[in-house]
Amino acid sequence: MSMRFTAKARRGTVVLTLVTGLALGAAACGGGGNDDKKPQNSSSASASGGGSQPNTQEGQSEEPIAELKGPSGLLLQVTSAVRDSGGFVTVNGALKNDGGEVATIPSALSGNETEIMNNGRSLGGATLVDSKSKKRYYVLRDTEGRPLTTTGFSTLKAGETIDVFLQFPAPPADSTEVTFQLPLFPSAVIKISG
Repeated sequence: MSMRFTAKARRGTVVLTLVTGLALGAAACGGGGNDDKKPQNSSSASASGGGSQPNTQEGQSEEPIAELKGPSGLLLQVTSAVRDSGGFVTVNGALKNDGGEVATIPSALSGNETEIMNNGRSLGGATLVDSKSKKRYYVLRDTEGRPLTTTGFSTLKAGETIDVFLQFPAPPADSTEVTFQLPLFPSAVIKISG
């Protein structure tokens, strides 16, 4: 009888260990909280402009560091450009329809690369130009070719504002000012923090 009890006790211990391990694993892998809104690396960005976007409120200043007026009453306010330890620069801002009518987002903002255009409307045509090192940096893409920028918007109602983000490769650490360019908008020099 003691062998039978020992075998049952061992099985119970194994089951308890498995359940505990699964619970800890689920807690470690599970989302929740605000972790889902932090910038994602290039292999895990979502195609939608929804919940996988970085929280554009992180690192924003109260005043825009640049304001660009585009077609159809569109206004892009760049609020931050933050260098992170992973070798990226994340540009945050807000795109607003400052006009009195519904504004259709021009397809030119997505750029002219077929791979990016196939993923819908985005800000994938944006670039950062580092005149110090004479280099141009394009919006990063994930492993499936989706741009690491706000996507999935085609119109803005009058007065409507959406938070936007764009991720670029980081220029060298000694380059702290770059020129931000977006098709159909004027260029603006922005300062990189971090």
